[in-house]
Amino acid sequence: MILDIVSNSEPLSATIETEVMETQTILQPFIEMTPTYILESFIAILPLLIILLILQKLVFKLSKKEFRKLLTGFIYSFIGLFIFLVGVNTGFMDVGTAIGNDLALLDNKVYILIIGFVLGVATILAEPAVHVLTQQIEDVTSGYVKRPAVLVSLSAGVGGAVLLSVIRILVPSVQLWHYLLPGYLISLGLMFFAPKLFVGIAFDAGGVATGPMTATFILAFIQGAAGAFEGADVIIDGFGMIAMVAMMPIITLQMLGLIFSIRSKRKGDVETNE
Repeated sequence: MILDIVSNSEPLSATIETEVMETQTILQPFIEMTPTYILESFIAILPLLIILLILQKLVFKLSKKEFRKLLTGFIYSFIGLFIFLVGVNTGFMDVGTAIGNDLALLDNKVYILIIGFVLGVATILAEPAVHVLTQQIEDVTSGYVKRPAVLVSLSAGVGGAVLLSVIRILVPSVQLWHYLLPGYLISLGLMFFAPKLFVGIAFDAGGVATGPMTATFILAFIQGAAGAFEGADVIIDGFGMIAMVAMMPIITLQMLGLIFSIRSKRKGDVETNE
């Protein structure tokens, strides 16, 4: 936003392609893009590998067995990143765009609202970082905060964020700041009432929720829906969804903390009376 203020930017408008390109064979697009994404994956991993080698030489001085395990991990990371980039750019994002576009063109807009919410819930369950975070939360709190409780809160928050983003496309008068301003005021207000443990968890979860699955499939879904309407602008209406996804889990997890706090107080009062 600061860049826009200090630069002489001109109004932009854009459209998005929703047609699926026909190819001679199923593997053709994957074969064509393989060299490009091998190079991109290598460039992404290389700085970390160089840092590891320097630290191994100067600081770590791990045994050959342990160092070999680390290098094997880098190889797995490289392969996984390459497969992810190829899959996302040769079909995964196109599918999201096509689904959003086709649903938005239906006469009954309830379908896109329901499916948008469901996709938000399903996507957060597929985020690898979410599973790591929830496991760490359960381990650090010695089981006090259960994984299912955090997952349900996260899923509800992200599903609600996608739903609100779709409503913003369907109702032109609704703007992004109409969500973000009151949303972050609520988030900051809850900090004074929610347990401190849940405040930290909530703000971390907001960042974790905006992972690769959300940034690829759901963002493409929203852009496809925005591109289906003549009056909608893909640049204005098709972006901002990730900001919503980052905000909503902060609210839902702090509310979960309030519920935990209230239940703990009630349980303490009951034990005191007994």
